[in-house]
Amino acid sequence: MIAVIGATGNVGRALVHRLVAADSPVRALTRDPERAGLPARAETVRFQLDDPATLFTGVTRLFVYAHATDPGLLDTARRAGVRHVVLLSSGIIKDSSDDETHPIHIVHATAEQHIRDSGLAWTFLRPNAFAANAFQWAPQIRTGSTVRGVFANGRTAPIHEDDIAAVAERVLLDDGHEGLAHRLTGPESISNSEQIAAIGQALGRPLDFVEVPPDQAGPELFPHVPPHMLAGLLKVFAATVDVPPEITTTVERLTGTPARTFATWAEDHVDDFR
Repeated sequence: MIAVIGATGNVGRALVHRLVAADSPVRALTRDPERAGLPARAETVRFQLDDPATLFTGVTRLFVYAHATDPGLLDTARRAGVRHVVLLSSGIIKDSSDDETHPIHIVHATAEQHIRDSGLAWTFLRPNAFAANAFQWAPQIRTGSTVRGVFANGRTAPIHEDDIAAVAERVLLDDGHEGLAHRLTGPESISNSEQIAAIGQALGRPLDFVEVPPDQAGPELFPHVPPHMLAGLLKVFAATVDVPPEITTTVERLTGTPARTFATWAEDHVDDFR
């Protein structure tokens, strides 16, 4: 039995679908099972720590994201029989020359250390930019043809959430990944303005990117970013301008299938922008 915490997130949902398709027993842990909309063959359970047996009894492997790596939860999982935990971490952690003061780094480095200290076998997945970050532009795209954003020439190699899930599936089902940190990216470099053009191509209508100075970027452009994290995030974005991003072949090496392009991601999610 594999438990997936965050089963309604972009990666968690894709992972649950993959495990069900592979006929692997999966327990999907979510705070609102009634609205989760997960496959019927997944055992969907409310994620609450007052009844640990409901969460982890019979579970041997666990997929978790950084904000759920409380030491108490990890200890509960270990005592219930979980032996291997797979963490959705972040590519901001590079093991050398890290900016250890960055809020995103702190969150994920802390999560990784909690897992190392837990006594559980572990594997860390460290994706860089998510293709799903483009959802930040969806409200503007639904209502017009102009998208305002920062750093038109900021370059990343965004990864499809299902490619992350495909790697997580292999790590959870196959042996030999314990103690490893896998760096994950998409297959190609693409700028923010090129991402907007790709979404427009998928929609069948042209879209224009209008660059906003970073000192004028606020909650209207980043509504889901906590205010105390915005400055650090803009610093990360600024460092990507006209800089070739890291590109790995980890997805293909571990799954046998090349990582999907951003254009493919846009086509897969075209309805989310209509």
